[in-house]
Amino acid sequence: MKKSNFIIPLSFVVHILLINLTLYAYLPDTYFNGYSILYYNLTWIITTYSLNFYPTARRDGFMTNLKTFVVLFVIYGLVYFTSFVFLGMNSYAPIYLSLVYVQICVLLTLFRILFYWSKKLYRAKGYNTTRVVVIGKDKNLQKLKRIFDNPEYGYRYMGYFDNVKSDHPTCLGDIESSFNYIFENNVEEVYCMASKLSKAEIQYVMKIADNSLKRIKIIPDNKELFSSAMSIELYGAVPILNLRASPLDLDYSNFIKRIFDVLISSFAIVFLLSWLTPLLYILMKMDSKGPLFFKQQRHGVNREVFWCYKFRSMGKSITSNTQMATKNDFRVTSLGKILRKTSIDELPQFFNVLIGDMSVVGPRPHMVVHTQEYENSVDRYLVRHFIKPGITGLAQVQGCRGEIIDRSDIINRVRYDIFYMEKWSLALDAKIVFLTIYNAIKGESRAY
Repeated sequence: MKKSNFIIPLSFVVHILLINLTLYAYLPDTYFNGYSILYYNLTWIITTYSLNFYPTARRDGFMTNLKTFVVLFVIYGLVYFTSFVFLGMNSYAPIYLSLVYVQICVLLTLFRILFYWSKKLYRAKGYNTTRVVVIGKDKNLQKLKRIFDNPEYGYRYMGYFDNVKSDHPTCLGDIESSFNYIFENNVEEVYCMASKLSKAEIQYVMKIADNSLKRIKIIPDNKELFSSAMSIELYGAVPILNLRASPLDLDYSNFIKRIFDVLISSFAIVFLLSWLTPLLYILMKMDSKGPLFFKQQRHGVNREVFWCYKFRSMGKSITSNTQMATKNDFRVTSLGKILRKTSIDELPQFFNVLIGDMSVVGPRPHMVVHTQEYENSVDRYLVRHFIKPGITGLAQVQGCRGEIIDRSDIINRVRYDIFYMEKWSLALDAKIVFLTIYNAIKGESRAY
């Protein structure tokens, strides 16, 4: 799904500014009292995160989130009035404090209305659209089409496929012809009517989805299709099964993860790489010829290619971009053995994290040639490319790292990567970072 990644951060910043400017203007004594600034902002972050307040679904609108909006005002109102008890500020009359909070609510509501109006106008002009097709035709097709035709939601309905021939202009052919059409026309989401497809056809579509970075959603019937990552969404009155749901599909989760990435990478660059880089430069010049950094093209989110940076741990070789390092690899330098064993060679990737190509935690990115190999030989391999690659990941802390010798090595990594994508949480990221540091200290990261 295409996303305007700036929308959620912009909304969050505007909300914080409105709250802080109002408190500064009307309650300066309280606002500058000790920890009050931290208190008002931190409680807003915690409250909105707990309520999943910020818009996450393409079909979200002002009225669909009105209940959450009211609950937020009630909870944050309790937080707001409680602050005067904790901070010991009783110089304002209760009616005055109430009017200040009402003004905060009014300002936030007005911005919220403006936000949804702007989003509707933006999509009506053809921006942030998602190409969709439907496979199979039953009674739900017209209901879905009404959703797709609403310009506020930003769908671009291409048509449907069905084995019953029709002269209707939106009928694009039979079901078998849909597979080529999906790839040739850059279709991003495919909606399948389970009532019109056999179980084998649905499973085939699911396999195509997991191996081609296409979003597949099922309008269910009773064919007993189960998946641990399924979630049910309502498109009007039509239930839709999302076969590859992830917490990271939510813009707010991505925003939180991005904040985590920026904080961790900035800390590592300032307090670790700032002194470690010149030290390694000196040691590397004494150990072997060649540059300090090694860069290599890797596949990232949505299979996009980026330059991945590392401290050089090998001598110059024509096979560096095609051959993985192996145990007792003659290409690894004396200093490189230490760097690889402690994973210090991976630290420059914090720059990749800071610029947004990678995340601190995620599936490890592979060389381009290996991605091309595994996507054709390992089932569901490309699922891991729905999210950003990471410096470390769940597979790595579970011991699945280093040289790939057997087919089971890459299969197990893919399974861990998919599990991470489906079960992501900030707590899981923190745990993986802790275990990575712990393993690095013990020297158990890589044995070569």
